[in-house]
Amino acid sequence: MNAQVPINLPIPADCGPDIRVERGQRAVFCGLTGIVWLHRKIQDAFFLVVGSRTCAHLIQSAAGVMIFAEPRFATAIIDERDLAGLADMNEELDRVVTRLIERRPDIKLLFLVGSCPSEVIKLDLSRAALRLSQRLSPGVRVLNYSGSGIETTFTEGEDACLDALVPGLPRAESVGDELLVVGALADVVEDQFARLFSELGIRARFLPARRSGEMPAVARGTPYLLAQPFLTATARALDERGARRIPAPFPLGAEGTTLWLRAAADAFGVDPARFEAVTAPGRARADRALERYRERLSGKRVFFFPDSQLEVPLARFLAREVGADLVEVGTPYLHRAHLAAELELLPAGTAVVEGQSLDDGLDRCRQARPDLTVCGLGLANPLESEGLSTKWSIELLFTPIQGYDQAGDLAELFARPLHRRAKLEV
Repeated sequence: MNAQVPINLPIPADCGPDIRVERGQRAVFCGLTGIVWLHRKIQDAFFLVVGSRTCAHLIQSAAGVMIFAEPRFATAIIDERDLAGLADMNEELDRVVTRLIERRPDIKLLFLVGSCPSEVIKLDLSRAALRLSQRLSPGVRVLNYSGSGIETTFTEGEDACLDALVPGLPRAESVGDELLVVGALADVVEDQFARLFSELGIRARFLPARRSGEMPAVARGTPYLLAQPFLTATARALDERGARRIPAPFPLGAEGTTLWLRAAADAFGVDPARFEAVTAPGRARADRALERYRERLSGKRVFFFPDSQLEVPLARFLAREVGADLVEVGTPYLHRAHLAAELELLPAGTAVVEGQSLDDGLDRCRQARPDLTVCGLGLANPLESEGLSTKWSIELLFTPIQGYDQAGDLAELFARPLHRRAKLEV
C-alpha cells in the first residue's frame, strides 16, 4: 500500500499540540500479542488461538520468556484441509477443547481467540463459544474475541479481551462506594494502587480480576478509571452498561499518577488534606528515583513511532518529568476524549501523528536523527544499523511502569539504550 500525504487537522486550542492524521502502510504487531501478559493476569483463564502455524510461531516466539512454566495459551492450527471444507471445523474445535479441559481441569475461563476474521477461517467463533459455553457450564465459561492483525493492532488485543468480559460482569443493585479500575496491571502495581485507594477511603476493584470468579460487579452509575489509554471498546461497553468514566491522565510517572489518583479522589469527595498526606510519600520516592535520570535524559530528542497507544502519556512523562525534547509522537489511534488531559499537558506545538504512513515516518526520523527512537521490533534493528538508538515499544507493556514506585524504572527503560550507545562508542 502506498503512503499517502498526511491530512492536517485543525485543533481548537491555540497552544495545544499539532495533531495530524496519516494513512498508509503500517508496521505494528497484531492483537494476539496481548495474550502474553493477559494469561499471566487472569490466573484460571486459558487462551486458545484458532489460527495458522504462523500465528502459533508468533505466540511461541513472543512468549519465549515463559519457557520454564507451563503457559495457559495454545494454538488450534487450521490447515488446508480445514479451509477446503474437507473437515468439520466445529467438530475439530470441540475435540481440541474437550481434550484441553480434560488435561487442564484448573481452567475456568476459556477464550477462543481468532487469528483471522471469520470470513477467512470459515468458522464463526462467537457461535462456537456460545455452544461450548453451554456444554461446559457451569464449570467453564467460554468467550471469544479477535486478535487478527487485520482487525486489531498490538494493544487492541487486551481491549478486545476485556470488551468480551464486560457483558458477563455481575450486575450490582447500587453504586455503593466502589471504584472500578480498568486495564491489566502487574500484580505488584495493582497491590500498590489498592493500598493507596484504601488509604484514601476508596474501595477499588480491578478489571480484569486475577480469577474469573472474582470479576467486579457493575451498576448503573459505577465510576471507573482507565489505567490504560487503549481500552476504547471496553470503555464503550462499560458506558453502555451505565458506568461512568472519570476523566484523568494515565498513571505514568509521579505527575501522571498524582493526577490519576486525584481525579478519583475528587469524584469520591476525598478531603484535599487527606489526599496530600496519602500521596506525599509516594511523590517524594518517585522524585528521588527520577533525579538520577534527569541529567541523562534532559534535552535528549525522542521520536515515537506508532505502536502501543501508550505514546502520548509516555511523551508527556518524558517531556515534563525528565526534560526530554519531543521530535514526533506517533500513535496508531488517538482517542480525543480519553487522552484529552494528556494532550493538554504536552508542550505547545508538539507534533502528534495519528495513524501511520511508514515510509513518510521513516523519512522524518532519518532526517531528524533523534537521540532515541521508540518503535516496534520490526523497525528497531534496521534503525540501529543506521546508528540510531532504539527502545522496543513492546517492553513498555511487559514491564511494570505505572505508579510512584515504578517511575524510576520507567525512566530507566529510556535511559538504558542511550547508556548502551555511549559505552559502545569509541
